[in-house]
Amino acid sequence: MNDSLVIAGKELKNRLFVGTGKFADHTVMKEALRQSDSEVVTVAVRRVDLDGNDEYILNDIPQNMTLMPNTSGARTAEEAVRIARLAKAAGMGNWIKIEVISDNKYLLPDNEETIKATEALVEEGFVVLPYMTPDLMAAKQLEESGAATVMPLGSPIGSNRGIRMKEMIQIIIDEINVPVVVDAGIGRPSEAAEAMEMGADAVLVNTAIATADDPVLMAQAFDQAVKAGRAGYLAGLGPTSMKAKASSPLTGFLNS
Repeated sequence: MNDSLVIAGKELKNRLFVGTGKFADHTVMKEALRQSDSEVVTVAVRRVDLDGNDEYILNDIPQNMTLMPNTSGARTAEEAVRIARLAKAAGMGNWIKIEVISDNKYLLPDNEETIKATEALVEEGFVVLPYMTPDLMAAKQLEESGAATVMPLGSPIGSNRGIRMKEMIQIIIDEINVPVVVDAGIGRPSEAAEAMEMGADAVLVNTAIATADDPVLMAQAFDQAVKAGRAGYLAGLGPTSMKAKASSPLTGFLNS
């Protein structure tokens, strides 16, 4: 069975997206990216020398991966659009993860500014994957604006606290037609599996891999968890019950 994820015409066999931040060194990062089996990697444009004098981080990204630069650091739609244009001009492709964050304490995305940036960049031909605070109306506006996906956060970025916004994300999954990528806050492979069991189309994981004692092994664990969670979703999870139900009939038990 072909269960590929298609975004903007690109067929992806792996539903784990990964990031490049917080790794202790580039050697570990490169091997973790390779072992994750991921096909999509995000990198903050502000971490790349756009003059081409020091593209070390880009050189350490496996060739088979689709580069998804992000607009980390942008506080307004205007800033996000400018960063996206710089990334494209520097040869980083036309996929862009929109991050617009004006909240310094909790680092929650500004949905209103994110929608504005999405509208502008879609008009310019970008494949826009917006990072958002889970809200159905905002997700619908992003979809109507031409976003290739919506990427609701599970919990505050970098927190490793898991899917604290589960009910809101489930509503988005149920009501939105574009792929839903759960992004930010996932701290354990089991939480990535949970997101996939909910029906998410993919997850993006960075901090949980990069800050693990063994990032390479953790990358493998997340790869396996995403695949297991997706298989569970496709298999159809069994119903839950508040009462116990015997696995085998109790009638005639130990009758002679």
